[in-house]
Amino acid sequence: MSAAAILLQFLNGLSAASSLFLLAAGLSLIFGVSRIVNFAHGSLYMLGMYLAVWLAGKAGYWPSVLVSALGVAGAAALIEMLVLRRLYKAPELLQLLATFALVLLVRDFALWAWGPEDMLGPRAPGFRGAIEIAGSRFPTYDLLLIALGPAVFVVLQVLLTRTRWGTLVRAATEDREMASALGVNQRWLFTGVFALGGLLAGLGGALAVPQEPASLEVDLATISDAFVVVVVGGLGSIPGAFLAALVIGEVKAFCIGLGYSKVTLAVEFIVMALVLVARPWGLLGKPMALVRGAAAVESPLGRLETKTVIAALPIVAVLALAPLASGQYTLVLLTDVLVFALFAASLHFMMGPGGLVSFGHAAYFGLGAYGAALLLLRGHWPMEAALVAAPLFALAGAAVFGWFSVRLSGVYLAMLTLAFAQISWSIAFQWDHLTGGSNGLIGVWPSAWLASKTAYYYLALAVCGIGIGALWKVLDAPFGYSLRASRDSPLRAEAIGIDVRRTRGLAFIAAGTFAGVAGAVYAFSKGSISPETLSVPRSVDALVMVLLGGVQTLTGAAWGAALFTWLSDALSREFAYWRAAIGAVILILVLVFPHGVAGYAKERFGR
Repeated sequence: MSAAAILLQFLNGLSAASSLFLLAAGLSLIFGVSRIVNFAHGSLYMLGMYLAVWLAGKAGYWPSVLVSALGVAGAAALIEMLVLRRLYKAPELLQLLATFALVLLVRDFALWAWGPEDMLGPRAPGFRGAIEIAGSRFPTYDLLLIALGPAVFVVLQVLLTRTRWGTLVRAATEDREMASALGVNQRWLFTGVFALGGLLAGLGGALAVPQEPASLEVDLATISDAFVVVVVGGLGSIPGAFLAALVIGEVKAFCIGLGYSKVTLAVEFIVMALVLVARPWGLLGKPMALVRGAAAVESPLGRLETKTVIAALPIVAVLALAPLASGQYTLVLLTDVLVFALFAASLHFMMGPGGLVSFGHAAYFGLGAYGAALLLLRGHWPMEAALVAAPLFALAGAAVFGWFSVRLSGVYLAMLTLAFAQISWSIAFQWDHLTGGSNGLIGVWPSAWLASKTAYYYLALAVCGIGIGALWKVLDAPFGYSLRASRDSPLRAEAIGIDVRRTRGLAFIAAGTFAGVAGAVYAFSKGSISPETLSVPRSVDALVMVLLGGVQTLTGAAWGAALFTWLSDALSREFAYWRAAIGAVILILVLVFPHGVAGYAKERFGR
């Protein structure tokens, strides 16, 4: 590259970095104070984009930017007061589930208000042209963004370090309990922080309008970017988020400049993986204090006792007899329930007893599905052999990813699993020759003797039932107790001779392998496979299933999978805005059953 090309790519990187910082700064601030992983932050960014486009035609672009930012700030304050304020004492994962429900609600609100089509906004008045830099034309609006990013950073630093409110925010970030004991009104402090975080998200979304259209897919795409910046910089660190945005923006810009544009889909996640492996708490973050674990405050899992097995026999009998009284559609739905029950049970295996939260569990589901498809279509294996061997792809992926991931804990572990999942997704999405790229692979059908929906349903019932039973049995074995000990008190577990890292690694591999089994069964049930099976929404679905059922119940994941799959199907057929309906139901369940539906049944009626 010439010196002029290097300068231009550097400027492009600065512009991208400013946009990333505006997106991530609010999320970092919210997490630093409230410790909530706010999945709805991308929805606030999307809302800012839609409001700016809608208002620009009525009041002009620059007034629309201000009004949009303030409107989103108000929406964020309402969300905190009406929903999240009720959940601060709930488990952190339940708060995550509530913010995911808000994602569904905001997305369908945008669909209702502005329709399904992408909305193009105006170009910014006064910044529609370009100036000549190093012999090339460079947009003046990008220069504005380059200036705005550092300006917002300076304002935030002054606000947090030179004002009384900032002092209270920093005190709550360091020690919420002590700040409360000293008389700090945490309710209004948290509301103010959420409002400021929403203001920054709305501002970032509104300022993005001249460069990209407002669309319904922006929310989950941007929340991934925001998570990366916040985690690479260090959770709760505004300077860390600014530095991380600079690093990621420049790396992506030079990947494009050097001709590696395909790498840009995964490069930020590669950067995050490298940073977390070398410095687990981020570039400017602080090591997190060793705690008992996210699940330690919950009651232990119930044992797989004889009476539990006897109680499950009627359910098994109903499932076995279902084809006699069901149509084709119902059998397809029941097959999906079985597949996702195993998928959710595999995540629960490492998440409940092990406290290992994964935001990228769909990677192993997708690896199993792609393994089955590739062995059948590219390797010309028999369907039966492909079904048996496909989980080995997931096992290999879980062994590699788990080796790095189990060294971390909490949100950092969850984000590293997300990074590996996104890297896997980008490979599947772009490797056209092998995976079919964005179109995926078709013609992944079972053998002739399994071609009927009834026959394949019985295969899914057998495979998924055996898989779920095996996972539950292992949790009641010595390994399961070692895993729980590693979760509850890793130092004490090490002292009595348990190899904590090895135990967690084996749990990671087992969970990934059984997720691969579910993925392989899913591939043959659908007849095709696409990169969607490895995507973030699929991983979120698994989390929702586990949390709906109850993390600290043995059978909760299966009940949560059945409930979520049935709700998704029933509401999508009955309501035009079915995502909002699902979000509302999830919010109600979170508020009424804070330990999940199976957890509530366990507390109310006993095992």
